[in-house]
Amino acid sequence: MTAWPDDDVILYDGVCVFCSRWIRFVIARDTARRFRFTPIQSDYGTRLAKAFGIDPDDPDTNALVRGGVAYMKSDAALTVLSHVPGWEWTRVLFAVPKPLRDAVYSLIARNRYRIFGKYETCFVPDADMRARVLE
Repeated sequence: MTAWPDDDVILYDGVCVFCSRWIRFVIARDTARRFRFTPIQSDYGTRLAKAFGIDPDDPDTNALVRGGVAYMKSDAALTVLSHVPGWEWTRVLFAVPKPLRDAVYSLIARNRYRIFGKYETCFVPDADMRARVLE
């Protein structure tokens, strides 16, 4: 699949403490309310993950759907950050070679549960976030 009908959707691991904090970080700074979110564990998130070749049972990346295209790993994180007020400067990090950026990303992703922890179930968003969650 090369396109997805929804735009500016961040797919994340809802049981990962680090990933959930990433989403809260984005929500707190996304004053334009551009981004919406879906945990990979939801029906919608699982469909999205499968459409872009991410194993929903063992996700190794978050993803961003922008313009119908999925961005993975460091491209996803940097694309999100570059659209968050005050974080536009992160665009310069695209100058770092993608293999190097993705190697660092993958190292963190592989160890995220051990380093940051894991929820038993997806964290429950507050009312403001719930309005921006696709399930």
